[in-house]
Amino acid sequence: MHQDTRQLLRTGLAIFLTGVLAAVFALTVGGGISRQGPHTNSGWLALMIAMGCLPLGTLTLLLALAKLVGKRKR
Repeated sequence: MHQDTRQLLRTGLAIFLTGVLAAVFALTVGGGISRQGPHTNSGWLALMIAMGCLPLGTLTLLLALAKLVGKRKR
């Protein structure tokens, strides 16, 4: 595995796990999420972090996996 592919995997995984942790925080410590949204300010902040990190982390991981598969075919 090349250094740039490894870096993409590491970065994507870190961003994705940050989003997962923020979502878990919003659901538990942040007061939970109802139909109108989180109940606390920290819950709202955690939700915004999760909404930013989860898609970006997923796309970064998909890019890294596509690059890994492309390199193996050569």
